[in-house]
Amino acid sequence: MSEVWAVGEAYEQYVGRWSRPVAELFVRWLGVPAGGQWLDVGCGTGALMSGVLRVGDPAEVHGVDPSEGFVAHARKEIDDPRARFSTGDARALPFPDGRFDAVVSGLVLNFVPEPATAARELARVATPGGVVGAYLWDYADGMQMIRQFWDAAATLDPGTAELDERRRFPLCRPEPLHALWTGAGLAAVEVEPIEVPTRFRDIDDYWTPFLGGQGPAPGFVSALDEDRRSALLELLRERLPVALDGSITLSARAWAVRGVR
Repeated sequence: MSEVWAVGEAYEQYVGRWSRPVAELFVRWLGVPAGGQWLDVGCGTGALMSGVLRVGDPAEVHGVDPSEGFVAHARKEIDDPRARFSTGDARALPFPDGRFDAVVSGLVLNFVPEPATAARELARVATPGGVVGAYLWDYADGMQMIRQFWDAAATLDPGTAELDERRRFPLCRPEPLHALWTGAGLAAVEVEPIEVPTRFRDIDDYWTPFLGGQGPAPGFVSALDEDRRSALLELLRERLPVALDGSITLSARAWAVRGVR
C-alpha cells in the first residue's frame, strides 16, 4: 500500500485540523521561556510551528521537513517574519550542535525509519539545558476517528489488521516514547497525554478526508474498489455515534514526551 505525505490541503482536511489544538497545548506544556530559538522537525503543514508562534513567543522558529509540498504549504500559510523553512531529514539535521533552545516534533517520529537516530539528532541540536519534545497520536485507542476506521475495515476484511497504525506504530505509547528519549541521552523525561475533541458536521465531514490519499488509512481507501469502499462507508455510518443533528463527536489523544539536554 502506498502512503503519500506531500499535499498540504489534503493532510489538513484529514488530521491537520485536529493537530493544531494539540500543538498549542503541547507548547504550553513544554514551558519554554519567551524569546527562544525553536526548531520544528517534520514541520509538515505548519501546525506545530503556528502553535509555537501563537503561544510560545519565540525569537525564531525554523521548520524542516522532507516534503517540499508540505514546506511550500507551510510557507504560504505562515506569514510571520520569525518563521524560517527548509527541507531536510530528521536523521541528519542540517544544523550545528547546540543551535536551538527548544527542539520539537509533532506527529512524525513513528514515520521515520530510524526513530532512535532522529531522537539523537533532536538532542544534538538542542542547547545544553534546552528542551526537546515530541508528540504522537495514540493509535491504540485514543485517536478515535482512525480507531473507528480500522475497526470497521477489519470487520469487513480481517486481513487489513496488519495495516492498522495500532500494530504498525508501537512507538506511539508512553513506555516506548520514554525509552526513546532516555536512549537519546535526555534527562528529566516526562510523558503525558494531550486530548482534544474532534467534532464532525456529519458523516461526509468524517468520511471525505479519507478520500484524500494522505496517510495509511486514506491510502488504503484509495486502493479499494467501489463496492468495498461503499461497504466500509455504510458500516461506519452504522457504528459512529451520530447525534440527532447529524454531527459526530469523537476525541483525539496524543502522547507527548519532553526532556532536557
